[in-house]
Amino acid sequence: MVNWSPQQSRLALALVALTCLVYVPVLWAGFVWDDDDYVVENASLRDTTGLVRIWTDPLATPQYYPLVQTSFWIEQHLWSLHPTGYHLTNVLWHALSAVCLWRLLQRWQVPGAWLCAAVFAVHPVHVESVAWITERKNVLSGFWYLISTSLYWEFTESHPSKSARDWDRATWGRYLGAFAAFVLALLSKTVACSLPAALLLILWWRRGTLRTADWLRLTPFFVVGLSFAWLTAHLEQTHVGTENIDLGLTIPDRIVLAGRAVWFYLGKLLWPTSLTFIYPKWQIRADELWQWSGVAAAAALLMTLGLLRQRIGRGPLVAALFFGGTLIPALGFVDVFPMRYSFVADHFQYLASLGPIVLLVSWTQIVTRRSASRFTTQTIDTQASGAASICSQTILLLVLGVLTWRQVCVYRNLETLWRDTLAKNPAAAIAHNNLAAILDDRGDNAGALAHLQESVRLDPLPESLANLALLLAKHGQIEEAVTQYRESLRREPRAATARAELAQLLARLGRHDEALTEFRLALELTPRDPDLRLQLAESLRVMQRPDDALRELETIAELAPNHPRLWFDVGVIWLERDPSQAIAALERAAQLSPQTAGVHYRLGLARERTGDAAGAAVAFRQALRLRPKWPEAKAALQRVASP
Repeated sequence: MVNWSPQQSRLALALVALTCLVYVPVLWAGFVWDDDDYVVENASLRDTTGLVRIWTDPLATPQYYPLVQTSFWIEQHLWSLHPTGYHLTNVLWHALSAVCLWRLLQRWQVPGAWLCAAVFAVHPVHVESVAWITERKNVLSGFWYLISTSLYWEFTESHPSKSARDWDRATWGRYLGAFAAFVLALLSKTVACSLPAALLLILWWRRGTLRTADWLRLTPFFVVGLSFAWLTAHLEQTHVGTENIDLGLTIPDRIVLAGRAVWFYLGKLLWPTSLTFIYPKWQIRADELWQWSGVAAAAALLMTLGLLRQRIGRGPLVAALFFGGTLIPALGFVDVFPMRYSFVADHFQYLASLGPIVLLVSWTQIVTRRSASRFTTQTIDTQASGAASICSQTILLLVLGVLTWRQVCVYRNLETLWRDTLAKNPAAAIAHNNLAAILDDRGDNAGALAHLQESVRLDPLPESLANLALLLAKHGQIEEAVTQYRESLRREPRAATARAELAQLLARLGRHDEALTEFRLALELTPRDPDLRLQLAESLRVMQRPDDALRELETIAELAPNHPRLWFDVGVIWLERDPSQAIAALERAAQLSPQTAGVHYRLGLARERTGDAAGAAVAFRQALRLRPKWPEAKAALQRVASP
């Protein structure tokens, strides 16, 4: 590694300080959207068993990115669920990536290397990747991606013409270090699989040719990268749920979408305004000729840059190919879950943005230096030109920093995020749905209902239909709620929660046969859900099928033996059949839920039926201490206490 001079150390610290400064608002930011799944409610983060499962069970977490989940595991044991720590960690990873980028560009003697890294650090298009805790995937993967690139470049500079059998220990160390860093990047986010192709582009840019050895040395990278890409695609289909998403796109449609998306991302880099969490979802129609304009323009640009590479250099073509190639997983050729709501998202271009940023910033530095060279005969003009250059760079970073600061404030909390989204994209059905949940929790039922109805009108998403059904059920509109649940399940049959809620409603209506069918379908999706099995057992008990109910409760005892409701339900069933067995179950329920009056009341009934009047009185008194005005408990106490 190249030694750091005092000046380089100061410049590195300046990059870190600049990044931290523009992201100061994250200190007051909270958890948003799927941060609950990844952090707040992630059971794998709570103990060492969970840590093992993070690495060994691809289905233990929302996505199989074990290095990211391990970082969350460490943080949960350091500062529990205080979001500030998670946010600061994201910011620091982003800042370190900027430092790595600067040192890498400096090694390649790219003009304006520090400014390139600074623009990357403070560009507002990266806020989504940094201020959204779940997108630790991007910042952590980006760091290891750049570390791998740096180590591989050091490797190519150390005896590049020698065959592997002539490498010394240091050369092998750089090569294996680059490979290890690449694997760590993949374990953070699979988008890093494009790195070996990017390394070939860089080698061609620097040397103007590629050797057979270059391909052979990167073969292990390609193999591992493609393997991870296959695994991620498989899990997206079978675990994340993209198999239930029908984007309705033909192959020509996907090509048109890719052409449009590339220019969208470039446009947001050049003019980063109106950034939003959910962008409007385009109507893609390959049969409309004008929609092919993006594809045609991209092809024309690449062809032009290729033809002009002798005059303008290989850099512009390499930057364009890097940008488009790194974006490929997010261009619509494969389905990813967020495309259910929008075909584009800022966090999709975190790594890809490096190409245009480095190209454009370094190009402006070259132009500025050439302009300054015209005034070398006059010292005062040279000084003025240098001052103007510094001033323009400062203004650029200031403008980007202010825009980033403002965008970070959007992530303060869920309500701020969804209201900002709707202000910029009123047709975002998922934003209406999620804002409705916040309003409902606050008690604003009218506001929640209005947003849910608007969400369903704009795009009848399964979750919006299910939430509308839940709200209607709260207001007693059970039949209408059942209709909405059935429509939700028609669109997403594997929604276990919606199916369980429908089953509960059907049970409330007395339609127990239908309820049982829905409960069993839900259990096929979530067989280890003890709460769902408890609800099924309750329906079976109401239907006078106690033996079936007890079998379900026995299964729950294996899954969650200390479930607070389990032994109460067991006791209620045995109360009518064998009070002595009911006592054993209810005493255990009382140990697990000592503050539940109903447990003590039924324990009193069980003791009364076995002739233990004194024990029954103790239980009834405890029930009344917890619920003093309970008439049934008062009557029972008088009954067993009377001479």
